[in-house]
Amino acid sequence: MSSLLTCTDCPRLAAFLGRVADENPGYHCKPVPPFGAARARLLIVGLAPGMHGANRTGRPFTGDYAGILLYDTLHRFGFGSASVSVAADDGLILTDCRITNAVKCLPPDNKPEPAEIRNCNGYLADELSAAPEVRVILALGLVAHKAVLMALGLKQSARTFAHGARHELPDGRVLIDSYHCSRYNTNTGRLTEAGFHDVFRLIRAELDA
Repeated sequence: MSSLLTCTDCPRLAAFLGRVADENPGYHCKPVPPFGAARARLLIVGLAPGMHGANRTGRPFTGDYAGILLYDTLHRFGFGSASVSVAADDGLILTDCRITNAVKCLPPDNKPEPAEIRNCNGYLADELSAAPEVRVILALGLVAHKAVLMALGLKQSARTFAHGARHELPDGRVLIDSYHCSRYNTNTGRLTEAGFHDVFRLIRAELDA
């Protein structure tokens, strides 16, 4: 597998990033690495970098609409030193939490293809195998849920995605699902702030048990 920051294993994504970089010379426009505490017990898995968020800043959910609710919630529940995340050098520190994505590169229309999800899954598998201290995995959305199970070599059919669902994994970890904190989900009311906070209460209960 290629080194993450130089990975071009998905031709469509690599070509798209090249075009975006030409149009936005100051943007990161490379695969976005994980962000957070090195030995965190909570790993949050999102979908992919946003065009003007993580793809611009080089840090997951930073400067992106989806990061507004996520980082405010992390701050409220004691995982973040600040309630906003606007730039990779803004001084934000995550405690006992790390954030990554199922797909590390910006996909056109925010929709990675199945082959691209599979190509990138090795990076997520490596992250999980290198972090035995992770006790809770939060999957933001169905794609992230499936990517986590794929990375762990588990059957998809045995664990159905649902907002607030809790899945015990064979290695003793717990997978918790949430709707993604995207603009679409929050604007339509599919995901409310209260509903997102309920998920983090489940996470806190798992970690504090």
